Amino acid sequence: MEISTRELRAFLTLAEENNFTRAAALCHLSQPAFSALIKALEDTLGLRLFDRSTRHVELTPEGRDFAVSARRVMSEFEDAI
Repeated sequence: MEISTRELRAFLTLAEENNFTRAAALCHLSQPAFSALIKALEDTLGLRLFDRSTRHVELTPEGRDFAVSARRVMSEFEDAI
């Protein structure tokens, strides 16, 4: 299983923004490309990380657990750089 820092950053941005369009813009991606990136991460993990509707995005319980680890990994990565 390989997960990139790009996927982790996208995940964390969406977790903070709760909006695909805003998160995509912050990551300098089109909304379709951003959605595909999040879907690829979910497929890799075999988990649904977000509950989605046409007007609402929020972390699932599994997504909240993953966010804790993702923040720690990104912090350690940035410290190493």
